[in-house]
Amino acid sequence: MATDNTDDALVDGLVRSAFQVMGVLTRIGAEYDLSLTQLRVLGIVRDRRPRMSDLAAFLGLDKSTLSGLVDRAERRGLLTRGPSPDDKRAVVVLITDAGRQLTQRLYTQVQDALAPATARLEPGQRQELAQLLEPVVSPPLQLKSRPAARR
Repeated sequence: MATDNTDDALVDGLVRSAFQVMGVLTRIGAEYDLSLTQLRVLGIVRDRRPRMSDLAAFLGLDKSTLSGLVDRAERRGLLTRGPSPDDKRAVVVLITDAGRQLTQRLYTQVQDALAPATARLEPGQRQELAQLLEPVVSPPLQLKSRPAARR
């Protein structure tokens, strides 16, 4: 499939905006001793109760890596684990009140940090951009496994 300049500009714009947003998230997360991945976990569980296995798959992490992330968040009082209401063998990740409060504070700071960029758009343009981005980001892209390293 051949690409044209429009595709190039679209990919370039998506990548540049991702870098800008990741920079903001990384800086704000660091203020709270949270990595970008930890922020992603908090963002996901703020309005969902994912199974550990689903969350690991969504993030492209091994279950053991996710377990360590959740352990650290539990020690900080931000997350907890509980039984799945659908499958008693499964474990779901739940946000605590402290985690919800922190997530709201983080969201407000991210909103403020991105305001200079989003304020460049008229209200109708902001709404249109949000609508245009929705099919691009939902559902999230599935991560492809990396090829094994050659030895």
